[in-house]
Amino acid sequence: MHITEPMFLALTALVDEPRHGYGIVQEVDRLSEGRVQLKIGTLYGVLDRLTAEGLVALDREEVQQGRLRRYYRLTDEGAGALQEEAARMAANARTATARLRVRAAGGALMTARASLSGGAA
Repeated sequence: MHITEPMFLALTALVDEPRHGYGIVQEVDRLSEGRVQLKIGTLYGVLDRLTAEGLVALDREEVQQGRLRRYYRLTDEGAGALQEEAARMAANARTATARLRVRAAGGALMTARASLSGGAA
């Protein structure tokens, strides 16, 4: 299963406790430092897919101020999928960082060679 960034962040938002939709939106905003702002329509699409895949489950329903709130929780399968995706992303980030270091070192070396030879890098 391909886990999109909104899915990843929604799963992450549910790691510590069950949350209702608006609570997930707020937690994703906090986790991403405002970079990702889920719209309610997008969130419920994400939750439907995660529920269908068994990664989240309905925890409970409560009526507050005349409105039904559905709380979702992370399943063990969801925690495993989140852990695998986090490890994959971390490995990709390490690879990119290492290659950028090599590029920066090579770029500095090429600039030094060019100035020694009087040419452009």
